[in-house]
Amino acid sequence: MASCVRGCCCVLVLLLVALGITAAIVFVRNRNGGGGGDRPVPGSVDHKYAEALAVALQFFQVQKSGKLVKNEIPWRGDSAVDDGQAAGLDLSRGMYDAGDHIKFGFPLAFTATMLSWSVLEYGGAMEAAKQRDSALDALRWIMDYLVNAHPADDVLYIQVGDPEADHKCWERPETMSEKRPLTKITANSPGSDVAAETAAAMAAASLVYKPIDAPYSSSLLGHAEQLFAFADRHRAAYTRTFPELAKYYNSTTYQDELLWASGWLFHATGNGSYLAYATGKNGEDFADLGNPRYFSWDDKRPGTQVLLSRVSFFASQGADVADDNEGLESYKQTADAVMCILLPDSETAAFRTEGGLLYVADWNSLQHPVASAFLAAVYGDYMLTSGKTELTCGGQSFSPADLRKFAQSQADYVLGDNPMKLSYLVGYGDSYPQRVHHRGASIPADVNTGCGGQEWLESPDPNPNVAAGALVGGPFKNDSFVDERQNVMQNEATTYNSALIVGLLSGLLSTSSVAQSLS
Repeated sequence: MASCVRGCCCVLVLLLVALGITAAIVFVRNRNGGGGGDRPVPGSVDHKYAEALAVALQFFQVQKSGKLVKNEIPWRGDSAVDDGQAAGLDLSRGMYDAGDHIKFGFPLAFTATMLSWSVLEYGGAMEAAKQRDSALDALRWIMDYLVNAHPADDVLYIQVGDPEADHKCWERPETMSEKRPLTKITANSPGSDVAAETAAAMAAASLVYKPIDAPYSSSLLGHAEQLFAFADRHRAAYTRTFPELAKYYNSTTYQDELLWASGWLFHATGNGSYLAYATGKNGEDFADLGNPRYFSWDDKRPGTQVLLSRVSFFASQGADVADDNEGLESYKQTADAVMCILLPDSETAAFRTEGGLLYVADWNSLQHPVASAFLAAVYGDYMLTSGKTELTCGGQSFSPADLRKFAQSQADYVLGDNPMKLSYLVGYGDSYPQRVHHRGASIPADVNTGCGGQEWLESPDPNPNVAAGALVGGPFKNDSFVDERQNVMQNEATTYNSALIVGLLSGLLSTSSVAQSLS
């Protein structure tokens, strides 16, 4: 795992009048996902981003646990099929976190939330690129696991496997024989952050499945509301309850997840109490409004600010939000400030490398720029669709085109437009990392190493299997990268990284607007 130091149709032609300018936009009704309502049909799909998206989505197939269905990865097979049996549960599905074989519920739920958000905003473009079914397949594999991991209102299984034991072994998941202990949160052993993130995933996915599978959508929403109530009623960070897990995915605070989940529940239910939760005292206490931050698996505040800005841009649920106007405006102003630090020509622009990469952290350096670029793409599309086409950063004015240009610059850097001339998306382009820190990819499919496959970890040779779609950690501040298997800081991929790049690439598939409602 990555050390954690800190997304035949009926066509309608609509006329959109905004700011006195009339623009024709063609919409398509999604039947196979995307949250109901109408979606823009891309005028043309950018083939570079479509090809990269197809590659990125393959990593979810690489990471699948359980009995595989329609397996398209020749070196993968069934694994961990007995997970959960000790508790009388089927926890065989889900996905391995990174190059290891642990199912960490906190980042896995974030992966599902981001996949859902990507489909909800850009499902039409994904369908035009013939990639939405792949995204839905990955999402369902995770959601089935998360549903089974929540067998009672105040019980959530948050981890499968022992990371200490796992990290001492180098072996393929198909042949691992170590015990797979279960970790759960309860009212007496709480974890508000992981419970709330799982609630966010359930709520967001319920919107995706609403037009596809209404009973499943309803079930997901029920789980979401139960989990949110659990998270809010028994407040504590899961790494306080289980301090031994802090060195893997240490949660800085549970407060951001509570706001994130309430935002998604508002969109999923239209219930104004969830909006009031985020915009009232909890927002004042938890949101750090006015201070721009970077979006990540650990800090959901920027994502929440953009998500709730949707309400300001569109009044998206048709709910009475008059009492929440002041709080919503604070969220939108903070989202504006987030966008301003991302724009390279802004007076408040954050640091970036000479090669143009937004640089926030040495470990997994690509997470923050890719996550930020996704938010920029989404926010720019909110501006375009609403007709509010000016973003003010101090005394400067920027447009949606500026946000899109930033998003494209980060995506292009990932795909090879960087000083190393290296694609950090494995399997895309002519040059990409060959020694990804990944157990399954590094060991031939016909070899059973047991726990002791260290020779494959230490081998200087390229991986015998390509972990297609893996977004590796990324370069250092000087744009350099060392393609060595034991270089975990730079060369390990994570499932949540893949969800982020899927979201970004989906947002860049075409120059289209977003739907004004997620429901």
